[in-house]
Amino acid sequence: MNCDDLADVFELYALGVLEAEERGEIEAHLGRGCAACTPRLRRAAALNAAILAVVPDTAPPRGLRRRVVSLVGSGRSAWGWTFASGSVAAALLIALLWFSVRDRELESQLARERANLTRVQQAFAFLNEPETKQVIFGKGEPRGNVFVNPRTGVLLIASNLPPLPVGKTYELWVIPKGGAPKPAGLFQSDREGTAIYIQSGALDLAATGAVAVTVEPDAGSAQPTTTPIIVAPVAGF
Repeated sequence: MNCDDLADVFELYALGVLEAEERGEIEAHLGRGCAACTPRLRRAAALNAAILAVVPDTAPPRGLRRRVVSLVGSGRSAWGWTFASGSVAAALLIALLWFSVRDRELESQLARERANLTRVQQAFAFLNEPETKQVIFGKGEPRGNVFVNPRTGVLLIASNLPPLPVGKTYELWVIPKGGAPKPAGLFQSDREGTAIYIQSGALDLAATGAVAVTVEPDAGSAQPTTTPIIVAPVAGF
């Protein structure tokens, strides 16, 4: 195998699911100190760990094993092999249906994690902009940072956000000095109360007094209807 051949199998190698012959070829290749493939393997291992970390441990339904075993076992009755074959097929169908549901759940979860990864990548890009400035808004609940950039807008990274009731969302506000708050987008936190949100667009730092967050109805509000849970003064930029 050359480097191009190995590029697509490092995730499988890191999971330990390759056949012994394939695994041996990869280990021999890596043993020669390939400068291209060694970091690829590290990235593959990191990717596997990230995916496995977000997939919750889920046991099959308690009755699944019992039903499969009982169906297979019942095939030994006087009904003969025809009934046994039908029992095995039914058992397999039950198992396949359960795994199909689990696959859909996994796909949905992976889609959410891909969206989270996209937000993280966008946040890194925002933070790497030379004009980005940091505003610390609190050390209690919630806490975190607001980052402002005159060209790219506002980045909010928050934790300890309180859980929201059904029908509510968080709304970001840009508050001009001496002016009324301007809506700057809606967002939700994850189950741990953390959120990364970017409001893109030009921002007049000299005219901005603060960035704030309130809890609003799902559709958002034209003006704040609750007391802000986050207020980050923007001054001196």
